[in-house]
This record gives sequence, C-alpha cells and structure tokens, in this order.
Amino acid sequence: MSIEWLRDLIIIIAGIVTIGVLIFIAVLAYSIYRRMKPMLDVISTFSKLMAPLVAMVQGIRQGIATFMEFFKG
Repeated sequence: MSIEWLRDLIIIIAGIVTIGVLIFIAVLAYSIYRRMKPMLDVISTFSKLMAPLVAMVQGIRQGIATFMEFFKG
C-alpha cells in the first residue's frame, strides 16, 4: 500500500461525501421551497394588488411636492 493509493482513496471518499452533501442540500432546499410556496404565493398576490395603490400615492406625493415648489419660489 503506497502513498499514492492512499491519496487516491481519500480523494474518492471526499468526492462521494461531497456528492452526498450536495444531494442532501438540494433535497432540503426543495423541501423548504415546497413548504414556503403557499406563503410566497400569498405575498405575490398581495404585492400585485398593492402596486397600483403605492404608485398612486407616490404620484400624489410628487404632485404635491411639485405644487409646493411652484409656490415656494
């Protein structure tokens, strides 16, 4: 048993462990995504409903600021 054989064995074991860890992380990430998907859908729907309201409020604020700037000077 030479040092090269031991080196190759360690590289193979490290590769197998790395692949196992990556598969575990992928499965864990997918599981978390599936659990969070309903919540993300609700947030997405809420933000789509709120976007026009926020745009209108920003437009009103900008209009008031422009109006105040016009009479300030």
